[in-house]
Amino acid sequence: MSKLAVVAIGGNSLIKDSLHQTVEDQYAAICETARHIVGMIEQGYEVIVTHGNGPQVGFILRRAEIAMDIAGMHQVPLVSCDADTQGAIGYQIQQAVDNELRRRGLNKSAVTVVTQVVVASDDPAFVKPSKPIGSFYTKEQAETIQMQNPSWLMVSDAGRGYRRVVPSPRPQTIVEKDVISLLVKEGYCVIGVGGGGIPVVREDDGILRGVDAVIDKDFATALLASEIQADILIISTGVPKVYLNFGQPNEKALDEVHLAELKGYVGENHFASGSMLPKIQAVIDFLENGGKQAIITNPESLEEAVAGKTGTHVYP
Repeated sequence: MSKLAVVAIGGNSLIKDSLHQTVEDQYAAICETARHIVGMIEQGYEVIVTHGNGPQVGFILRRAEIAMDIAGMHQVPLVSCDADTQGAIGYQIQQAVDNELRRRGLNKSAVTVVTQVVVASDDPAFVKPSKPIGSFYTKEQAETIQMQNPSWLMVSDAGRGYRRVVPSPRPQTIVEKDVISLLVKEGYCVIGVGGGGIPVVREDDGILRGVDAVIDKDFATALLASEIQADILIISTGVPKVYLNFGQPNEKALDEVHLAELKGYVGENHFASGSMLPKIQAVIDFLENGGKQAIITNPESLEEAVAGKTGTHVYP
């Protein structure tokens, strides 16, 4: 079989800016990314696509809360909002990839798998929320929202504004990993583990139960890549490469780096916890669990990155 790449697309990357937050705007961004995903397929890769849902799950939850306040509609659990984003974003990626495959005359189809991800019921994240969701707000807006919603926790997100944070437990295993593997072997481009997966806990009798949280999509993507033994993990972000001293006069791009060196940079606090650090930690997890190569780059550089022309390439 061709080399298998698992590619993570950030939920924030589908929202270009505050003026482009509609479903139509998101689909336009997805269509652009789909061209690069299909470009990878043309290079001979089998591709699994995962995606984030930070802004989108926040939008759904906020709409549900407004509907409850205004019209007395029932509240929607966060776990159901996670599932909603899997269907909505997965549909858009699936359609965009299918359309691009047809334009290029490639005999292949995309399919979306609703994916559950097991987390631990006693994960510390449930008592210490840390995952940003929804829109960015000014400090003044965040203070007003906090007063209106005492149960929410609003924090500064990597200097980009204030956002609500919710529990983000670490993923333990991907429930549908065997189904995803089977579909890839049958030649499908699979969209899975959307939004980090629908968080569930497994009871003592083996029964699954959904829990209100949002799993970090980079950690869930790395876990999927490990469990299905993917050849390459690709984490997309807003820049073509990882930088040391990012934004400073002495910033330095990382072209090729090995695991021990990368862990050293983490220890030196080179990466912000709200932006690049989770991606770096996901790469470390993948390589420490037998992965052979990881790439961090932006969506528009996917084709060039897998061809070795750009991106940060990380090896054991």
